[in-house]
Amino acid sequence: MSVVDVREAITQAHHEEWARVVAALTRRFGDLDIAEEAAAEAFATAVERWPADGVPPNPGAWLTTTANRKAIDRIRRESKRGDKQKEAQMLSDDDPPEPLGAIDDERLRLIFTCCHPALAMETRVALTLRMVGGLTVPEIARAFLVQETAMGQRITRAKAKIKAARIPYRVPSAEDLPARVSGVLAVLYLVFNEGYLATGPDTDPVRHDLTAEAIRLTRLIRALMPDDGEVAGLLALMLLTEARRTARVSTSGELVTLDEQDRGAWDAGMVAEGHRLVRERLAAGVAPGPYQILAAINAVHTSARDVRDTDWSQVVALYDQLVRLDSSPIVALNRAIAVAELDGPEVALATIDRLEDKLADYHAYHATRADLLRRLGRSQKSRAAYDKAIELAGNTAETAYLTRRRDQLG
Repeated sequence: MSVVDVREAITQAHHEEWARVVAALTRRFGDLDIAEEAAAEAFATAVERWPADGVPPNPGAWLTTTANRKAIDRIRRESKRGDKQKEAQMLSDDDPPEPLGAIDDERLRLIFTCCHPALAMETRVALTLRMVGGLTVPEIARAFLVQETAMGQRITRAKAKIKAARIPYRVPSAEDLPARVSGVLAVLYLVFNEGYLATGPDTDPVRHDLTAEAIRLTRLIRALMPDDGEVAGLLALMLLTEARRTARVSTSGELVTLDEQDRGAWDAGMVAEGHRLVRERLAAGVAPGPYQILAAINAVHTSARDVRDTDWSQVVALYDQLVRLDSSPIVALNRAIAVAELDGPEVALATIDRLEDKLADYHAYHATRADLLRRLGRSQKSRAAYDKAIELAGNTAETAYLTRRRDQLG
């Protein structure tokens, strides 16, 4: 096996096994710090050993065993200064397995633990992206539009709070699920988004491992809470977005925007399932939440056989509904993009320019502004906006697309 093959095997193992290893160690040792550090050390050992020894037949088992040994070594080192009885308890693994209760998936159990109500919502999301999604601190910082150092401190404080408050790693009961679900859905949506348009310059532009895992876990939650509209809405949103995955990046590695995609390449099964979920929620007659509205917007887009058939008035009306629930600047930006198709780029640009102070570090703000300026024939300002978007964008496919659009300006 070549060095490249081994490196790809390690990358694949990280994508597939990180959450399993962290979850297994958290259940055994009851400490997120130990679990994360031991898992990271196990993967570092794989980087050293696998090129010489070969990739093991069962990478997940190898990583879990190695991580367990690393964790035990750390506990033994620390126990010299601590409680011998606690050490003995943590190193023994003879306790009977905990009843599974409402959740029987190890990674989903870890998500619900990280999303404990004792933690602030943003902290829950960040911690889970790190512990379950395996995202790096820089990737999570970009998802939150904050500095890396601030995000690192937030995650460290979250783990310390879980330890100090003795928040248990255990299966939530069915009664606990509604109180936890909003934070879990936020986590899964951000994990999905990181896969849909990966922010890291050294990763694949689309990370199918993350989108597939987010969909899998959302399906599990839907099975647990079949009557929850927002769970159904998020699943529909993910399916209608994932359906377009194979059409989103060209053979040359450049992003293909929605209006230029080959709609015949979309996954018809996913589109049909997403539409069915949206119709079911509409028929329920219950006021929709944000995920249901976003799913409905995507249903409008995926209903059009050609971009020219898109019902933009319906899209704008749905965004008007969403703004009443979520007044964030990113929602306002996306609404303005739809307004540009309905009322023209001049109207949309006036709205977008008012968002500059809130979205100055967000690449999509500058990319949208560049496109509107291009459509208005303001090439010099458009070029400057493209330059800023390229500077801020981490996704390689998106950077390639923005660079080509900039270079086409007169």
